Amino acid sequence: MSDMSRIKTFNLPDLGEGLTEGEILAWLVKVGDTIELNQPIVEVETAKAAVEIPAKWAGQVQAIHHPEGATVEVGTPIIAIDTDPGAGPLEAPSTTATPSDDLPTPSAASLAAVEVAPAEGMIEPGLIGGAAPGGRTAVLVGYGPRTTAAKRRPRKGAVPAQAEAPVTPAPVAPQPVTPEPVRNGIGGPVTGGLVLAKPPVRKLAKDLGVDLSTLTGSGPLGSITREDVQQAASGSVAAAEPVAVTSTATSAASFGADREQRIPVKGVRKLTAENMSRSAFTAPHVTEFLTVDVTRAMKALERLRGRREWRDVRVSPLLLVAKAVLLAVKRHPMVNSTWAGDEIVVKEYVNLGIAAATERGLIVPNVKDAGRLSLRELADALNGLVQTAKSGRTSPADMSGGTLTITNVGVFGVDTGTPILPPGESAILAFGAVREMPWVHKGKVKARQVTTLGLSFDHRIIDGELGSKFLRDIGDFLADPEAALLAWT
Repeated sequence: MSDMSRIKTFNLPDLGEGLTEGEILAWLVKVGDTIELNQPIVEVETAKAAVEIPAKWAGQVQAIHHPEGATVEVGTPIIAIDTDPGAGPLEAPSTTATPSDDLPTPSAASLAAVEVAPAEGMIEPGLIGGAAPGGRTAVLVGYGPRTTAAKRRPRKGAVPAQAEAPVTPAPVAPQPVTPEPVRNGIGGPVTGGLVLAKPPVRKLAKDLGVDLSTLTGSGPLGSITREDVQQAASGSVAAAEPVAVTSTATSAASFGADREQRIPVKGVRKLTAENMSRSAFTAPHVTEFLTVDVTRAMKALERLRGRREWRDVRVSPLLLVAKAVLLAVKRHPMVNSTWAGDEIVVKEYVNLGIAAATERGLIVPNVKDAGRLSLRELADALNGLVQTAKSGRTSPADMSGGTLTITNVGVFGVDTGTPILPPGESAILAFGAVREMPWVHKGKVKARQVTTLGLSFDHRIIDGELGSKFLRDIGDFLADPEAALLAWT
């Protein structure tokens, strides 16, 4: 077997639902490791969740093309695997993904990833949008041919025209000394039209508010790296032009960047921000509130925990709230629907979402077809969903297809809220903290366990009457679960 056929390059796959890039959180293997088919090799964070990607081939790891923390586009090579290591050593050693700083010239892979301003030239063979060797069109995995901004590979030793500058100026009369402009690392000044940086670096600079034209690149051919941008954002890199320091600036330094933290918006947090903004300004939200005496429901939970078949199950008030929502949906099916422009899609199944706060941001996994589950099955599903979310292992499939959501703000000691609808859903219920409060019960003021519910709904689908009846039924169940079950089932 030839060396070319032995070495297989594994590209970052499309992880579903139109995701275009992912951040490498951790490599689970290293160069030289022997791996098996379907063995997890890398953990990648997408806009949906963190997932482990398995190997497509068994063999030996020859090269890792991107370090941890790098943002990689779908279809980009991330690892090379020797599928027949027993055939003997390779004729030539594999190259590493990151060129060493002491090499005179960078690798071809690094040069191909450097983005040049569109005015620099035409699209060359092998780049996205241009012809690949043999007349093919280079595309990303999972996507058809597309036209992109013109890119070309800088030629070895070539200097862009606008970057040319005489090495030794002609003798002239003495002139006042002026600051030398920042250079791009290949001998030419940065003129605004030539900034060498990979697309993820440009995106990072935009997120952090860093002007790339003010930086001196430390990468191949003077290209700007992620480290350059991060150092500039932290204030450790000087600006392109010296700034005169005045007494006013000195006195205001305590309110400057040295006391600010810039957190890149990416992954789950970025997707959540986009979804919430789209929902808030697309669906007309209405929120109603209901305060409920849930003393009987809490007593029912205690009796349930005492039963032999429930002793190994974690039973929380959220279980009864979920059951109340599912029964109320059966009585008011229009609540479980989606606005589809010229029609309303009423769904006969309930994929019940539970909002969960994680280290990577807010996620909303859902219990599929929750209305068909028994109370015990629902308890097991909710417990499994919460534990998976806390461990950071929720899959994109678990977060897709939700039809109605509960957000349990009570775990934070909050009474209620005005939650924003997840896109595509028409209702979301906020469940507040259960507190002991004075309450009029049977004509007397007594200490009772009380909670407040907040229901936000899409007013295009759910009018005030329907929303009020749905919220009332949830409250009725929580006020007396046994009576509601007897009356409704």
